[in-house]
Amino acid sequence: MNVRRSAAALAAVGVLAAAAPATAADPSPSASPKVTVPSGLYGKGDPTYDGVWRQSLTLLAQRTLGYRPAASAVDWLVGQQCGDGGFAAFRAAPARDCDSKVVRDTNSTAAAVQALRAVGGHDKEVRRALVWLTNAQNKDGGWGYSPGGPSDTNSTGVVIGAFAAAGQDPARVRTGEKTPYDLLAARSIPCDQDGGGALAYQPGKKGELLANADATAAGLLGALGKGFVTEAGGAPAQDACARAGHPTREQVADNAGAYLAAAVAKTGHLKSALAGAEDQPDFGNTADAVVALAANGRTEPAKKAYGWLEKNAGPWAAQSGPAAYAQLILAAHAVGEQPGDFDGTSLVRSLNALGPAPRMDSAAHESAANEADSEESGSGVWWIVGAGLVAGIGIGFLLSGRKKRQP
Repeated sequence: MNVRRSAAALAAVGVLAAAAPATAADPSPSASPKVTVPSGLYGKGDPTYDGVWRQSLTLLAQRTLGYRPAASAVDWLVGQQCGDGGFAAFRAAPARDCDSKVVRDTNSTAAAVQALRAVGGHDKEVRRALVWLTNAQNKDGGWGYSPGGPSDTNSTGVVIGAFAAAGQDPARVRTGEKTPYDLLAARSIPCDQDGGGALAYQPGKKGELLANADATAAGLLGALGKGFVTEAGGAPAQDACARAGHPTREQVADNAGAYLAAAVAKTGHLKSALAGAEDQPDFGNTADAVVALAANGRTEPAKKAYGWLEKNAGPWAAQSGPAAYAQLILAAHAVGEQPGDFDGTSLVRSLNALGPAPRMDSAAHESAANEADSEESGSGVWWIVGAGLVAGIGIGFLLSGRKKRQP
């Protein structure tokens, strides 16, 4: 999940660290002295390109863990919505009406829908956002980052998740004859071609489809009609890529799962697609792959990739901030692991410490949280941010600008 397309070029040069310039320590290497981080917003980094995104993922992760997010955190997100229902990446002056200079985008809007739906009590805001997203749909059935922009697999996947989270059938959301699932099928690479089973972000200049791991994970979840929060699904219909002239949404998901399972089979992780960093691990996209593989019922490769993250992703999350912590929590949830003990530390405490404290929603959840905290305190281990960590590596679709990248 990366900070969304127009900001993606900045992410590519490390200005955005894993979709969030926020870090666990202050100051952030990407913080801007011109932007004050508002009260209620998680993270201390410049929110210009990812404020709504990181806040939405944080609230989702907290609700998944059984926490009730702080009112100030929810109010901040609600206050970011424009009168027409859309959300921009960040509005420094939310009291002002949104004019044409405020660039709404599908990714921030879809993420906010999922978060507000999970929090509850904001049906009006959710409905307005879904209407805005419906009006932004392209004739091919998909969505681009910005209304009117060409459809891409990542944006289409996250918008499908928004409608699904709101209890609406994404297949019924259409402009003309095409549905979002038609777009995903059109981006699925045939099994007999290079990268078969994967999905492309967008077609190339000559219409060619190039495998993109980030788009594959996003498209897999979209094909299953899933949002960011998911659990292990039933076993796929086939282990390997299955040929089909026009694949069904189920075949799109199973073929994408086969591709991702093969991609993490050797090392347990995906590699960065950023220029000059091809040999570096991609923490964010690996976490995306965990969620997607689990949703597709490929438990073994999902757990292998999660195990690799548990051993290696701590410093990345500490430097990257709330969206990265949230992404790891959602990966843990997908494979049934305990985020309170992530190789000796607590993703839960680390995330909650970056903004207003949430409260537990029930005694049952509190008991589980206390148990996790006791495991953590027994280990006495806390993340240490390693010097020289490359902040721009590990940009996944849960954290993303959804820029065009190849694996």
